[in-house]
Amino acid sequence: MIAIVFDNYGPYLWARVNAVGKILPVLAVELYGRSAEYAWQRDRAATDVEIATLIADTDRFHTEAKALERRLREVLDGRAIDAVAIPGWSFPGALVALRWCIDQRIPAIVMSESTAWDEPRIRIKEWIKRRIVRLFSAGLVGGAPHQDYLAQLGLPDERIFLGYDVVDNRFFADQAKVAVRRPDLPQKYFLASARFVGKKNLSALLRAFALYRQASEHRHAAGECWELVLLGDGEIRPELLRLRAALGLDTVVHLPGFKQYAELPAYYAHANAFIHASTTEQWGLVVNEAMASGLPVLVSRRCGCARDLVSEGVNGFTFDPCDSAQIVQLMLKVSATGFPLAKFGVASQRIISDWGPDRFAAGMVSAVNCALKVGPRPAGWFDWRLLGVLMRRNNT
Repeated sequence: MIAIVFDNYGPYLWARVNAVGKILPVLAVELYGRSAEYAWQRDRAATDVEIATLIADTDRFHTEAKALERRLREVLDGRAIDAVAIPGWSFPGALVALRWCIDQRIPAIVMSESTAWDEPRIRIKEWIKRRIVRLFSAGLVGGAPHQDYLAQLGLPDERIFLGYDVVDNRFFADQAKVAVRRPDLPQKYFLASARFVGKKNLSALLRAFALYRQASEHRHAAGECWELVLLGDGEIRPELLRLRAALGLDTVVHLPGFKQYAELPAYYAHANAFIHASTTEQWGLVVNEAMASGLPVLVSRRCGCARDLVSEGVNGFTFDPCDSAQIVQLMLKVSATGFPLAKFGVASQRIISDWGPDRFAAGMVSAVNCALKVGPRPAGWFDWRLLGVLMRRNNT
């Protein structure tokens, strides 16, 4: 049996873990019963794998590392666990799971979506990461940039496998086909979907959209300009509302709020193109969703998925998120009369068809086989103490 550890088993993870469960016995270990970032409704009716929730009534920012470690031991000790897949290497839950693997001499697999450029890199922190990464027997990553970074941290290329960042393509494709147009949606619109936090670059997106409207209205009648639907919620919502008003966009920028998983296809289905403008993004699963729904995509080059998922001029375009003029030009390009939106959408679905739950399962199985062949990595007293110090420092 393998244990697959995640912070919180929101709706994005079920299809992935179920796909693995069709091949290998799986124990799904949910560290926290609540997500620290999303208010997802909990629906687990479709899963066939065994689930164990360690701390049911909180999230990662309100849990003591020692309590988490105690609960993990209660769940895993005595079980015939062959390998453990762990999300990352920095937060207490990941460190707790890695310490258990070291203690039990069980191979650990790191699941990573970090790139060399998604955050500022500090020499001492990179040294610590290398020290931790050497304790993993194999890795499962999102795409090419993530593989490059994990190799940079010391895990050999031949022990790194792809497929971590996928969504249930069939769900989005099938639901988009049958979704009824919501009466509150405009006829033609760009769709964006993101948490309302600074790194998502939403203020810059609104400013670029205002410039797009001005440029587009010079070329066409005002009624032919696309509008913008921005899904999500978060701490900067008041700031975005003020900016929308200041830019005179109240009637053409729509903020429906946070939507549950089952509600999302209705917005993808009737959009004309998707745009994701983050200044830093480990991957960007919303791009997967949009492509599975058959949309052309405009994606920031700072998104981890851009290199693997966006084929320039085929299913979309990439851009510098700090270059408003570039964003405006791409908006004008794809909204121009005669632009082959349908052709780009078909290309999106073709490309993303290789990035579904089966890819996660294949990557995980390969990582497990590799980890079992390599065996548990050697760790000394310094590694054990280092993990303990990091657990306490990162705990809140």
